[in-house]
Amino acid sequence: MSDNIRNRSGWTVVAAAFSLNLVFGVLYAWSVIGKALVKDLEWSRTDAALPFTVSSVAFAITMIFAGRLQDKAGPRITIILGGIMLGLGLALSGLALTPMMLLVTFGIIGGMGIGLGYSATTPPALKWFPPTKKGLIAGLVVSGVGLAPVYISPLTAWLLKIGGISKTFFVLGVGTLVIVLCLSLLLKNPPPGFALKTPQATASGAPAISARRDVDWSEMIGSPQFWLLWLTMALTASAGLMVIAHLATIADKQAAMKWGFMAVAMLALFNSSGRLVAGFFSDKLGRSRTMVLFFVLQAVNMFLFRYYTTPSLLLFGAAFTGVCYGTIFPLFPATTADFYGMKNLGVNYGFVFTAFGVAGTVGPIMAGKIADKTGSYNTAYIVCGIMLLVGAGLALMLRTPKLKDLPSSGS
Repeated sequence: MSDNIRNRSGWTVVAAAFSLNLVFGVLYAWSVIGKALVKDLEWSRTDAALPFTVSSVAFAITMIFAGRLQDKAGPRITIILGGIMLGLGLALSGLALTPMMLLVTFGIIGGMGIGLGYSATTPPALKWFPPTKKGLIAGLVVSGVGLAPVYISPLTAWLLKIGGISKTFFVLGVGTLVIVLCLSLLLKNPPPGFALKTPQATASGAPAISARRDVDWSEMIGSPQFWLLWLTMALTASAGLMVIAHLATIADKQAAMKWGFMAVAMLALFNSSGRLVAGFFSDKLGRSRTMVLFFVLQAVNMFLFRYYTTPSLLLFGAAFTGVCYGTIFPLFPATTADFYGMKNLGVNYGFVFTAFGVAGTVGPIMAGKIADKTGSYNTAYIVCGIMLLVGAGLALMLRTPKLKDLPSSGS
């Protein structure tokens, strides 16, 4: 395969993966829907956060099995299954507007669809490029998820205004199904015998793929670095997910901002930017240093969030949250590939990503209960700030596992 064809094929896969993640990022428009559930159907803020939480957990757990499916059957089949389940879950949500039913339709079915789809976007894109671009390519692909609420939030707000909650779910479901099925045709792994030009290391010490043994998940979870990585993700994702799940309500109650979907869109725009920036800098500075930098900045932002009581300040806080939260998504899959190789990246990152499910439970539910009890999110901001500082401390301890401690899985 010539370099021109190789580059064209690789960038086509990146573009398709980015576009698919724009669709699978529907989860991050939940705060707009959650606000409508509170306002129009008089749900409690805790009940309105539960479908988001269940979806995050189902998303994270499904990533394990979806990652294995992606590794074995390829990305296209996995993406198609994900699109069908997410589209079905959204459409059925329009028929079942009770807390329990939405836990099943949006939470379980939709969350599983997101997990299937998301698991199959980053691995094939990374396989087309050398290790020196691993962070950048991961950042480009996952920036689609971060950017999704820029269009989904105002679109959802418009659909809610003209058609109500039921029709909004149905339109989102049908649109998701059609778009995913079309884009899945462009997603593929490199052909057999495809060879990358792989330098042994970068100046910053980032390991090349060829220097990593391809470790299976059972060997990976036996290494201390996996558990450090998992706990770091669980702690640091909680703050971002807390804000995402409640931002429209926070904007309304804390800053008298009736157009809260704009805050969600602002967070999403900078979330996408953070993914790109973190992916680029982690290739130069190293994954751990980049994590520490952004986690500490996010902690400061959380401690200050209670003072964002005007629309302009709240938009600033949302943007800052987006940048820092977005860094999680290129850094953790790239670090997983650095530590444990590319061959089993789908399932290996699936296990790491279960931390996201824990974060999706802890952050939104903790904040919802605090807000229901106290009438504000101030205590939740402090708790999340502390969690971020602990996560930054754990990131300082991350070190590449020694090869002699990681036997080959037979690759």
